[in-house]
Amino acid sequence: MISKILIANRGEIALRVLRACKELGISTVAVHSTADADAMHVRLADESVCIGPPPSRDSYLNIHQIVAACEITGADAVHPGYGFLSENAKFADILEAHGITFIGPTAEHIRLMGDKITAKKTAVELGIPVVPGSDGEVTPDNALEIARQIGFPVLIKATAGGGGRGMKVAKTEADLEEAFNTARSEAAAAFGNDAVYMEKYLGKPRHIEIQVVGDGAGNAIHLGERDCSLQRRHQKVWEEANSPALNVDQRMKIGQICADAMKKMKYRGAGTIEFLYENGEFYFIEMNTRLQVEHPITEAITGIDLVHEQIRVASGAGLSVTQDEISFSGHAIECRINAEDPRTFVPSPGTITHFHAPGGLGVRVDSGAYAGYKIPPYYDSLIGKLIVHGRTRVECMMRLRRVLDEFVVDGIKTTLPLFQDLVSNQDIANGDYDIHWLEKYLAGDKPSA
Repeated sequence: MISKILIANRGEIALRVLRACKELGISTVAVHSTADADAMHVRLADESVCIGPPPSRDSYLNIHQIVAACEITGADAVHPGYGFLSENAKFADILEAHGITFIGPTAEHIRLMGDKITAKKTAVELGIPVVPGSDGEVTPDNALEIARQIGFPVLIKATAGGGGRGMKVAKTEADLEEAFNTARSEAAAAFGNDAVYMEKYLGKPRHIEIQVVGDGAGNAIHLGERDCSLQRRHQKVWEEANSPALNVDQRMKIGQICADAMKKMKYRGAGTIEFLYENGEFYFIEMNTRLQVEHPITEAITGIDLVHEQIRVASGAGLSVTQDEISFSGHAIECRINAEDPRTFVPSPGTITHFHAPGGLGVRVDSGAYAGYKIPPYYDSLIGKLIVHGRTRVECMMRLRRVLDEFVVDGIKTTLPLFQDLVSNQDIANGDYDIHWLEKYLAGDKPSA
């Protein structure tokens, strides 16, 4: 069994993992940059190690320093959280070579799903429905031919992409060359790899993702879906479980397809299979081989602690539940609270002068923030997640409206006012939105506001 876990991350997710470790009676090691010396997870961990200066490349992405911290403290496992090294196959390999357990999938599965073209081919082999598109990399010589075969509009995407970078839409043949070249340039700059592929561009899809967990020995389960359609620049802002767009039969059918695929792969740990959903059809877009930011809403409706499951599987104890033991109860919504101007979305680092988290039945706040905490300018602007659960979606929305008015974060600008607007919007109340809705709303197209 695992006895000491080093948490190779920061912020709210580091605190989230630390809490799970304490509940399981496992000792914890927090690593941190000099900018995060006063972070809450550092204060609460059994041990802490400074691994470098503020830039991520010199601290949270510094594999050598993290492995050294494991050796110094005697940590026998590493939980990577999300982001940073969580989907780095080289990191997983290095930990294994040092006899340290990586709490996540195998390096092989990280590589398999980390390349978008390979992931899509694998999805087809596993029986997962995919978006019509190119069989592999698209080049200047075959781009037009492939686009004509698929049919305009088309979406050009970086094979090593993520977060909306290296992604461009070509609505007509006249748009193709510029979109193709721009996508390749962005991909090269962001990922050091200019390879791109092409997919059919769907007009008004929703973003639906299925949470899966496998034990690495051929057993796997799904924990239903999350609707992550409210996005800005391909970054998720508001997530719901279950989706307002699906019924029970659709949910269980796509969930079982994903669980069966993970059984065939002998997938180990938690993962999320992401789809675009339109006109009753699901189209695979990617798989994230890690814990998702929005995992708490799945925990809210299933009562299953996903970090506990990750640690159980990594320690060889297997899954704690079978598929027929899982039930779905009520509705949950997560709002990502960022240190940003709610109108311009410009980051707002600085000192939090007052911090009051809301409470009450069905309310959870995952945040490492506190009054007096200085939010550094070097990292992602997420400072907390507000998760609300209710017996029905209507009850959940009413509860969310109430707790947003209770949430106080002073001294910096946050996106709390944006969510106060959204919770009062009729389209949102009706669950009538797609992946383009929020961009249009923020641009001033607010017919239902």
